[in-house]
Amino acid sequence: MSGTWKDAANPRRLRRGTALTLVFAGALATGAATGSWGGVEGDSTPPAGEASARRVPVGAVAEEAREAKEDAEDLVSRSGDRWSAAYTAREYEGLEQSLDGAYTGTGITVEQAGVPGPGHAVDIARVQPGSPADRAGLRAGDRIRAVDGTRVRGVPVTEVVAMLRGATAESPTDAAEPGSVVELTVRRDGREWRETLRRERLTAETVTVDRTAPRTTRIKVTCFTEDSGARVREAVEEAPEGSGFLLDLRGNSGGLVGEATEAAGAFLDGGLVATYDHDGTQRALYADEGGDTEAPLVVLVDGGTMSAAELLTGALQDRGRAVVVGSRTFGKGSVQVPHRMSDGSVAELTVGHYTTPSGHAVQGTGITPDLRVRAADRAEARAGTVLSGLAAGS
Repeated sequence: MSGTWKDAANPRRLRRGTALTLVFAGALATGAATGSWGGVEGDSTPPAGEASARRVPVGAVAEEAREAKEDAEDLVSRSGDRWSAAYTAREYEGLEQSLDGAYTGTGITVEQAGVPGPGHAVDIARVQPGSPADRAGLRAGDRIRAVDGTRVRGVPVTEVVAMLRGATAESPTDAAEPGSVVELTVRRDGREWRETLRRERLTAETVTVDRTAPRTTRIKVTCFTEDSGARVREAVEEAPEGSGFLLDLRGNSGGLVGEATEAAGAFLDGGLVATYDHDGTQRALYADEGGDTEAPLVVLVDGGTMSAAELLTGALQDRGRAVVVGSRTFGKGSVQVPHRMSDGSVAELTVGHYTTPSGHAVQGTGITPDLRVRAADRAEARAGTVLSGLAAGS
């Protein structure tokens, strides 16, 4: 990315390498959400802060520069902004790859099993088809007992994901190289064994689609990476006639704003999605025309719905296109621009904030659902009930 936002003024022209992004991670530094949200090696969650505008080319950077970030850290420290972030060239390259939806791993999505705390276990929630884990015969429901000999009972999901990816506490954004191995101790139906997997370059599945009821299409988006918006639009266009949509943005940590804007266009016929300021200059994001404006739509959110996901939620809510169900979203509405430093490091600094079509500022307040459901395990059921009511009244 570069420090200019010129191409962000018209989202229809946003393409690879020129995409405005809003990505929050903070505590999600290892590329996965915590607790019941679960985590996937390829969750495409960057290490910290939010990126924006064009990408800063990394290119052929000297190895010593790739490891340095003193200049960026100094600039971030002087900014006094909690959302600004400093990266080495290597770390920023990893961030770029994550926004492309690519990662190095084994294809395992993990989730917390049991009550949070020292006693919770870690289970495999999903195995990506064609991945090393899939070829090894691992499957959803298998319990991970240890990673490379380290027991994971009570270990936060984020740390387990980091272990699977080969990241370290010193460099949580890095991952092991393709071809490196990781040994899992797995338990299934009372049998425990060790499985050695060889990591590969994989593409994260940030958009999944399933039918939760005869007339309900559930679209789950974990992060807005390259082509996520197009996949949401495809899911809408390919849904059975008469289907209502449950857009699940719970635990979505943000991503490329161009992709979130394109996703909005799947349900809108053009019009404003959001406005944002860049050092005092107002800009606007608009949806493409031709979306499905008739099908019943419910958006599921929670405290882990952040940044670009909040932007999408606010647009659909403000324009009366969707009923929002769940708990208040995180409230991350600041935007950053990356700056290349002389030592090769990258500093991302806040330049402004975005607002929803009605003028609501998301920063610090989040999006309040139309129907608040505090219990996470009840939210989806309530959303289904609301969707059925919308379908009956249409």
